[in-house]
Amino acid sequence: MSNIRLITSESVTEGHPDKVCDLVADSILDAALASDPNSRIACEVTAATGLIVVVGEFTTTTYIDIPKIVRKAVTGIGYKGGDMGFDGETCAVITSINEQSCDIDMGVSRKDSKDAGDSLGAGDQGMMYGYACNETPELMPLPITLAHRLTARLAEARKSGEIEYLRPDGKAQVTVAYVDGVPKYVDTVVVSAQHGEGVGHSQIVKDITDKVIKRAIGAKYLTAETKCYINPTGRFVTGGPAGDCGVTGRKIIVDTYGGICPHGGGAFSGKDPTKVDRSACYFARYVCKNLVSAGAADKVMLQVAYAIGKPEPVALYIDTFGTAKYDEGKILAAVKKVFDFRPYKIIEKLDLRKPIYASTTNYGHFGKSGMSWEKVDMVEELGKALK
Repeated sequence: MSNIRLITSESVTEGHPDKVCDLVADSILDAALASDPNSRIACEVTAATGLIVVVGEFTTTTYIDIPKIVRKAVTGIGYKGGDMGFDGETCAVITSINEQSCDIDMGVSRKDSKDAGDSLGAGDQGMMYGYACNETPELMPLPITLAHRLTARLAEARKSGEIEYLRPDGKAQVTVAYVDGVPKYVDTVVVSAQHGEGVGHSQIVKDITDKVIKRAIGAKYLTAETKCYINPTGRFVTGGPAGDCGVTGRKIIVDTYGGICPHGGGAFSGKDPTKVDRSACYFARYVCKNLVSAGAADKVMLQVAYAIGKPEPVALYIDTFGTAKYDEGKILAAVKKVFDFRPYKIIEKLDLRKPIYASTTNYGHFGKSGMSWEKVDMVEELGKALK
């Protein structure tokens, strides 16, 4: 008898209030890094009706025009004009910015280090996770991959005018049926799409089904029994920051692996790469993706833990969920031999001091082409270490 498990992941559109905040925070970070690559930025944002609040600790040599950046980011999403419920051109922008704590800097900046790799301590304690699997070409879990395709397709249909009544806010949720551990079909799809006034629910259901769900997921995984719930309440006119307060970093599971893999708790957006809860998660993904590509296992989860101010991690842990082609101890030894987990070396290896972060904000930080942590360039070295 087959063993069937239903696994669910969700994604949100760029107009979701939490993602508005993430984009603003990462746009501010990019503005700092563009002029001063050594900027230390910890930026938090909240959004509510008619209001964006930006707070944080910034140490940088450059001037950052925060209101200008906020308005560009928000209007770029599509919140422009009175009929959206939120207008980036007229909303209030409040800021409260201080310098990074000297107590934190004392641990992060290790000025007495002779080895460059030891010159940067971890920006905080904590544990970070990476994951990769062979379920998709991106080496990502299928449920979160399909959920991101749905929300990206929603945004595409809105921006192109294909579904002209759509508004920026939206969510998607996908439940995939795994048969004996292998993803086989989509059991349930949930889509909640913000829309303008005067559109009938039946029209929304038809358009979302035909122009979003079928095109984003396709016939490979949709079946005659797949259940689709579209705007289940029957109405979604009030959305974005006008419908719900947004906060930076509240969509960390959407940002990572959709719940397939644990998360240490640290958010990504608004943080420069000295913060290991961002950079070490990127590096852990990089390691796992190279391990799967090297044939070490079909799926790999890696946990790395740090103490604030210390360059070397305090612990590394690998779980291959029974799919390893080698002893897990041997795989971990190969990882330690091939990869350097010190923050300075992570930043150097992945080239993380560039203004790349606004592009990470939406539709997941992982599985996107063009990101340095998505490269598969250490397969040969791992192969040698695993012999």
